Amino acid sequence: MARRGQRKPRQRVESAAPVPQRMDHVGVRELSYDKRGEVVRVMVDPSQFQCSTLAAQLADEWLIHTRAAGLLSGGEAHAAAVRRFCEFVDERLPGQGIDPKLPRLDSDRVDLVDLIHDWESSMIQEFGREKSTPYSRVRLLLLLINRRASAGLPVLEKLRLRAEAPPVFKRGRNKPLDEFSNAERLALRDAARGDIRALEARLKRGADLLEEGRDPRDGGDWHNIADLVWASRHGVLTVDELFDNLPKHTKWWPEHLIALLPPDRGRNSSGRSGLVNAIGRLLFPNELDVMPFRVLLLLEMPDATPEEVHDLMLDEIEFTPVGVRVVQRKMRAWRVRADFHPAADEEAPQEAEDDSVVVSEHTYTGDGAWGVAGLLRRLMAATARLREAFEVGPRLFVSAQINREAGALAAGPATFQRNGRRFTSWIAAHRDEAGKPNLVISQPHEVRRLRKTAKTVRAVALGGTVTDLAGDDHHVEVFRTHYAHGTTAHILAGRSINRAQQWVFHRTSAKPVLVDAEAEARLQEPEIAEGLGLSTETAKAMVAGELDMGITNCRNPYDSQFTQAGNLCHVAPAMCFVCPNAVIFTSQLPRVVLFADHVERMRAVLDPPRWQAVWGRQHAALTEVLTECADRIPAARQEIADQALTLDLPLGLRSEFDR
Repeated sequence: MARRGQRKPRQRVESAAPVPQRMDHVGVRELSYDKRGEVVRVMVDPSQFQCSTLAAQLADEWLIHTRAAGLLSGGEAHAAAVRRFCEFVDERLPGQGIDPKLPRLDSDRVDLVDLIHDWESSMIQEFGREKSTPYSRVRLLLLLINRRASAGLPVLEKLRLRAEAPPVFKRGRNKPLDEFSNAERLALRDAARGDIRALEARLKRGADLLEEGRDPRDGGDWHNIADLVWASRHGVLTVDELFDNLPKHTKWWPEHLIALLPPDRGRNSSGRSGLVNAIGRLLFPNELDVMPFRVLLLLEMPDATPEEVHDLMLDEIEFTPVGVRVVQRKMRAWRVRADFHPAADEEAPQEAEDDSVVVSEHTYTGDGAWGVAGLLRRLMAATARLREAFEVGPRLFVSAQINREAGALAAGPATFQRNGRRFTSWIAAHRDEAGKPNLVISQPHEVRRLRKTAKTVRAVALGGTVTDLAGDDHHVEVFRTHYAHGTTAHILAGRSINRAQQWVFHRTSAKPVLVDAEAEARLQEPEIAEGLGLSTETAKAMVAGELDMGITNCRNPYDSQFTQAGNLCHVAPAMCFVCPNAVIFTSQLPRVVLFADHVERMRAVLDPPRWQAVWGRQHAALTEVLTECADRIPAARQEIADQALTLDLPLGLRSEFDR
């Protein structure tokens, strides 16, 4: 045994710094789900992040939750929240001097609660408080952490308590989209119709050239447009073939080929790509070519969302001699419905000619109509040759454009999501000869505004209540919060309110007509009656006492604002002084004075709120009449005393107004 001081010092080996490497043992978490006949993959790869352990733990919870909840979207939003949070962790921790490999859900070496708060705060700065993105992402991340804790797996207690609480910032509310103005709607409609006419004319020219064309590799000519069209139809036209068979520089090409190139063709390679695209467009529409059909269908189908129109399949469209039946699938609402769109007069079925297009066991003649049936026929006819040349699947909206990597045309379902192929790209493509935009549309260029525009047009046409306007595809509350806020709806509502207010003001501010003794004596003369707004027959009936309602006369007792039209007024004489039908003769002033006295007596009998509610308006009107006839009131009171006049009121008035 070695004694004290005889032990040799231990030589420590300096360890090398860890080398960052891909963690192959952390596998890719992936889900696949069916979306309208297509397989969509959702993936989280923990090895892409430095915090790979944290990413793997969250990705596992995403997989379990998505499968357990049966989410139709494959939990894409949950996966996106995991990826964004891990990206934030990788970016934030090195700046704080912390190794980004340390954070775990079951360890306190890194405070994940603070990281979640910092992540939420950074998104608030990025998106603003009016956006709902920060709230949604944090909520989904906390849901996954809470699920892990609920399953009994180790989660730090502080983090578990945080996961049970809501996000710090409330959900933002995006500003609702407004509809396009009517002028913009008409401009979009006309531009789309013009584009469809141009497309059909171009495809007709391409069909004629295809009949003339030959194989440029065998007896044809690479400089001949018709032969190039033949090569495009049969998959022969590629950038490589053009390199081998056309001059190196585009400036040496024939003029008729240069004329086909887009203005911004750039280098020779893009010039050849542009030629492949230009020749292909003579036979096959691209995404911007089918965009006008999408625009017009959304304007013609207010009950369909952009997703429903975009995802239409050929077997969901059934033509009949009187229209078209379209099956619409609203995935967010788990709703499938079939709508029938009748054919307009110009959409009457035509006899199929030799060049008719047969798609999905139906014959479509492309008869040029602009209704739903006509647009669907024309779209199917425009894409028929594309379906023959390429395997594009059963979707309605398909297109062809060049694949830059392969240097040849490729076709598939139109997505309308890539740069240069969106709705805003189609709007921007409309320019005059000077290059200036000739289709000026307010921002944002959101295709969802087309649906709101179509609903607004229906609202203007139908009028009615909100229930009528909501239609059969919305609850009233959904229509109120998402569609009734639009400018046009506000204008219509304002006009309706103004009309109602004017009507109420007219009915409430109208005064009885006061006829003095001289006019009463000549009331049967047409000029006097007309000056008082009475017909000759009504004037004669008043003079004869046929329209005496007890205190005043009435133009028409069956047209009272207080009684249903056609029924005899039952509130006379209590409401006569606030009714525009009342006509007061000066000879009736004694009874008017007696009625005014009765109203004053009721002030002492009824509680003040009750008296104001029952007699307040009448008292004000009576005061105005008596003020106007102030010089005749003493004579009226003297007549009451001399003749011992009393007020004879109906029993109904006593029971309804006097208690």
